[in-house]
Amino acid sequence: MGYTNRTIQGISWMSGFRAATRIFAFVKTAVLARILTPAQFGIFGIASLVLVFLEVITETGINVFLIQSKGNINKYISSAWVVSLLRGVIISLLLALTAPFIASFFHTPEATTILLFMSLVPFVRGFINPASIKFQKELQFNAEFWYRTAIFFFDAAIAIIVGYLTHSVYSLVWGLLAGALLEVVLSFILFRPRPRLLTEKNYFQEIFHHGKWVTMYGILGYFTDNGDNVVVGRLLGSASLGLYQMAYKISILPISEVSDVVSKVVFPVFTKIAGDKKRLFRAFLKTNIFAFSASFSLGAIIFLFPKQIILILLGEAWLSAAPVLQVLAVYGILRTVAGPSTALFLSLGKQKYITAMLFIRFLGLALTIYPLVSFYGLMGAGYSALISVIVETPVVIYFVYKTFKNSL
Repeated sequence: MGYTNRTIQGISWMSGFRAATRIFAFVKTAVLARILTPAQFGIFGIASLVLVFLEVITETGINVFLIQSKGNINKYISSAWVVSLLRGVIISLLLALTAPFIASFFHTPEATTILLFMSLVPFVRGFINPASIKFQKELQFNAEFWYRTAIFFFDAAIAIIVGYLTHSVYSLVWGLLAGALLEVVLSFILFRPRPRLLTEKNYFQEIFHHGKWVTMYGILGYFTDNGDNVVVGRLLGSASLGLYQMAYKISILPISEVSDVVSKVVFPVFTKIAGDKKRLFRAFLKTNIFAFSASFSLGAIIFLFPKQIILILLGEAWLSAAPVLQVLAVYGILRTVAGPSTALFLSLGKQKYITAMLFIRFLGLALTIYPLVSFYGLMGAGYSALISVIVETPVVIYFVYKTFKNSL
C-alpha cells in the first residue's frame, strides 16, 4: 500500500479518534460545567498550567527520537524508560514542593491541595512503556485509535462519576490519574519489548543529543500557548481564568480536530519520504490545503455562533466568554498554518526551525499580553494571542520556502 493511501487511512482513523474523544469530552464538560463553577475550573486550570510547564521543561524528546530513528528501536526502550521514570519523579517532587508558592502567586490558596494531588499524575505516567510509540511509528493508526480511545474514555468516565458523587474539583484530577494508570497497564500488556531497569550510556547520550531542540521548542511552545493563561490567572483571578481557558479550548478545535490529527499522521509518513524532496513537497502541499480548508470551515462556525456553542456545551453561566471566543476562533484558524509545517521540519530533523517559529510567536505574546489584559481584560488576552500567531505566520512561510527552494 502506498503512503498516500496509508496517510488517508491514518487521517481517517485519527479523525475517528478525535470524534470519539470529543464526544467523551463533550459529555464530561457538559456534566461537570453544570456541577462545578468557573472558579473551580480555574483552580484546576492553575494546576494544569504548572503540570504542563514542568513536563515541558523536562521534555527529553524521546518519542520524537524513536519515530525519527531509521533502525530497530528495541535497543533504546530500557534506557528511554529509565529516563521517563526519573523525569516522572522529578516532576512530582517539583510540583509538590512548589505548591504553596504557586497558590500564593495566583492568589488562590485553595489551589495548594489540588497541586499536591496532581503531583501523583506525572509519577504514574513515568512508568509508561516507551515501546507504545510503535503504533504511530509503524503507521498502525487503527490500533492507535482503540488504544487511545480506551484511555480517554476511562479518564472521562472516572471524572464524571467522581464529580457527580462529590461535586469536587478533584474529580478532574481523578480522571487524569485513572487514565495514566490504565495507560501504564496497557503499555506493558500490548507492547514489546517490556523495559527493564537497565541503561546504556551511549543510548542515553544519543537520546539527549537529539532531544535538546525538542526541549527548547517545547518550552517556547508552552509559553506561547499558556502565557496568556498565566497573566489572566494572575491579574483577573481564577474565575476569569476558568472562563478564558474554556473559550480557548473551544477555539482551538480547528487545531486539535484537524491540524493536530493531520500532523500526527503525516509526521511518520514525511519521515519515510524525506529523502525525495519533490515527493515530500507534493505531500506537504496536499496536506496543507486539506488542513487549512477543514480548519477554516470549523473555525468559521465557532466565530459565527459563539453564544449558541457555549449554551450547548457549557450552559448560561459561561456566556460571558462569548466575545473572547470569537477572537480566539480567528486565532485557531491561523494556527493551523504551522501544524503541517511542524511535522515537515521534524521529519527533516530541523527542530531549530520550529524553535525559531515559536520564539517569534512568544515575542508577539510577551510584548502585548500584559498591557492588553490590563486595559481590555479577557478580550485583551484574546487580542494578544491573535497578534502572536499573525507575526509567526511569515516566519513559517519563509522556512518552508527555504526547505524546498533548491529542490523544485
